[in-house]
Amino acid sequence: MIRLEKRPQPSRALSLSTPIMAVLATFIFGGLLFAALGKDPIEALQTIFWQPLFGDYAFYYRPQLLIKGAPLVLIAIGLSLGFKAGIWNIGAEGQYIMGALFGAGVGLAFYPLEAWYIFPLMVLAGALGGWLWAMIPALLKVRFGTNEILVSLMLVYVAEQFLASMSLGLLKNPEGYGFPGSRNLQQYASTHNAELFAGSGMHWGVVAALIAVIFAYVLLARHRLGFAIRVTGEAPRAARFSGVNPARLVLFCLGTSGLLAGLAGMFEVAGPSGQVTIDFNVGYGFTAIIVAFLGRLHPIGILLAGALMALTYIGGDIAQSNLGLPAAAIQVFQGMLLFFLLALDVFTHYRLRFGAAEAA
Repeated sequence: MIRLEKRPQPSRALSLSTPIMAVLATFIFGGLLFAALGKDPIEALQTIFWQPLFGDYAFYYRPQLLIKGAPLVLIAIGLSLGFKAGIWNIGAEGQYIMGALFGAGVGLAFYPLEAWYIFPLMVLAGALGGWLWAMIPALLKVRFGTNEILVSLMLVYVAEQFLASMSLGLLKNPEGYGFPGSRNLQQYASTHNAELFAGSGMHWGVVAALIAVIFAYVLLARHRLGFAIRVTGEAPRAARFSGVNPARLVLFCLGTSGLLAGLAGMFEVAGPSGQVTIDFNVGYGFTAIIVAFLGRLHPIGILLAGALMALTYIGGDIAQSNLGLPAAAIQVFQGMLLFFLLALDVFTHYRLRFGAAEAA
């Protein structure tokens, strides 16, 4: 009989090395996946991880690391606060969508007015949209004890229907010849989240992501609220005895994660994406879960994990166009990271035991 036995004290060294081991395992099994698809695994891995940084067109791809990584880091930072406290927001994708809709809606409401205050209002609206959407599972959990995992996840599908409705209805471009989608915000200067330095990939979403990393680090390391978050996740009973208010913590963690996801959606729709369309959301809210865990729920780790995941996005696109790899294979490759990380985490906290369990 094979069973898992909880370790009295998990190894800190093993815990810290788990992300590296997960990446290496992903390389190995990802290579086997590419080989099974008839591709040279070494060439495929080189294309994904080398070409965007040092290839012939790296000057174009490097700025994309900031563009792709910023929303992942911004969303993952918010998720990590809740995850540390044992509060599981799985619906960041929906909050990301609502932030984009609120932000774009405010910007387009002023069209064609040119004014400096429109973009700041869009930022506030995007944050509000994500926060309001996250408050639904938060309030239901606090008031009725519902499961925030299920509620937040189901709300993603509701948000996607709102997105489709807005693309075909209220936000549809009246000069778009009947095609679904809003006006192009990149062509409306007051709403465009343009690069701060031409060709750098640096826009206000990147700045917000860096601020979020600093904020989370200070909160968790230096603030009483950060202590309450960590204690609640590690020792819930001790947290209750120390006077932590569970309801306030749920509202704060879910609200903050929704706010940051909404900001990510707003910066994306006003910048790299440029439009509200039916297929605007590309899964950043779900991929950010991988980023959060790969970064060990630590702000600096999340920053590095976000850069790695952005690299797989860009390298994956290159591999699809140059090597003919299917998009599904790249998504499986990315999913392997989370799978191996969680699998290795099990062995960080448990050890395998063979034979019958000892009698109590």
